[in-house]
Amino acid sequence: MSININSKLDSQNSFWDINLEGELDVSTADKLKEYLHGLVEQEVVDMKINLSSLEYIDSTGLGVMIGVLKKLRTNDKEIYIINPKSNVKKIFTITGLDKIFKVEG
Repeated sequence: MSININSKLDSQNSFWDINLEGELDVSTADKLKEYLHGLVEQEVVDMKINLSSLEYIDSTGLGVMIGVLKKLRTNDKEIYIINPKSNVKKIFTITGLDKIFKVEG
């Protein structure tokens, strides 16, 4: 199980454009946590996280995203979840996190 993370800062529109590929679970969550917190330290702007290539997410992965969202919200910023696969979107819906995050697609 692995995860690939790519990001770029869209300074014109003021957001991080992030792509996740693979599986986000207990074995990869720390990598994502470190990565996202590093981005927040560089620039506190909204995050658009594209999940179109994410095959799986578990509660540990959701916890990482919630932690980062809390940090962003102290500065009135949001996390947008873009294009999640149906199985990943279902996890957001079942947990009610589709009302916490801005889920698009």
